[in-house]
Amino acid sequence: MPSSSSPILTITGPTGVGKTALSLEAAERLDAEIISADSRQVYREINIGTATPSEEERRGVPHHFVNERSLDDPLSAGAFADEANERIRRIRERGHEPLVVGGSTLYVLALQQGLADIPDVEDAVRRRLEERLEEEGREALFDELKRVDPEAAEGMDATKTQRLTRALEVYHGTGRPISYYWENQPEPPFQYRTFVLNRDRQTLYDRIERRVNRMLERGLLDEVRRVREAGYDPDDCRALRTIGYRAPLRHLRGAIDYDEMVRLVKRNSRRYAKKQLTWFRRFDEYTWLEPPFEAEQVLNPDGATPNE
Repeated sequence: MPSSSSPILTITGPTGVGKTALSLEAAERLDAEIISADSRQVYREINIGTATPSEEERRGVPHHFVNERSLDDPLSAGAFADEANERIRRIRERGHEPLVVGGSTLYVLALQQGLADIPDVEDAVRRRLEERLEEEGREALFDELKRVDPEAAEGMDATKTQRLTRALEVYHGTGRPISYYWENQPEPPFQYRTFVLNRDRQTLYDRIERRVNRMLERGLLDEVRRVREAGYDPDDCRALRTIGYRAPLRHLRGAIDYDEMVRLVKRNSRRYAKKQLTWFRRFDEYTWLEPPFEAEQVLNPDGATPNE
């Protein structure tokens, strides 16, 4: 059994790649409890569109952060990391091993590297910056960021206006540049060994399309109806502003027909997978695995292929 100081295994990868099957096999062999790093599977109202592991799949292996919260009780990446760290400690105290599984990149980042502890900023600051973005344009705001926080500006794409306004929001709201908080964020308490599952692109896309078909067969539209009838709206509920729910909600409102809804869910799922893969490639320390995926690949990492 791994020691309390050994790196924690993490299985990640793009949507639809096959993380659940491998993680269940690895968890059984490792006597592990799974820490779900999926920012949508934590909500009990949405299971089909999030491809949440079924009760049967979860029966033999304890799962944390699956169906634990209501959509009324959102879980930020920072709060997830804090709570996950505490659960990891308790899992190891019980003599078991934690196994982190999931593809929500911000959750994985928060857990493995920590997030900067940035004070809350008044909404008025954000609204004013949004007004300035509309009135002055992103180049003017980017020029300001280069003056007040050149370190943050150096690594930023000026076209990513959400990141741009966030950096200026922190500066105007706290009196310190966002790079100050990045430099002073606390070290995470655990080390990780991360495996990224990957398939050739066409195989992955075919799996994604079949997965969407299964979601629809299982009752995705009925799930979306129930969520909508319960009073949840994507304008107020961030968890619904996600791939499996945006287009179905538009369809139920009459904005698009059924075929267009299916096309959009499949297209956006493919795009999301591509975005995830791009993010994973940022980390040279991650180990990439190709099929067939077997538990031995993560339990005996000497046989795995490092990312190059």
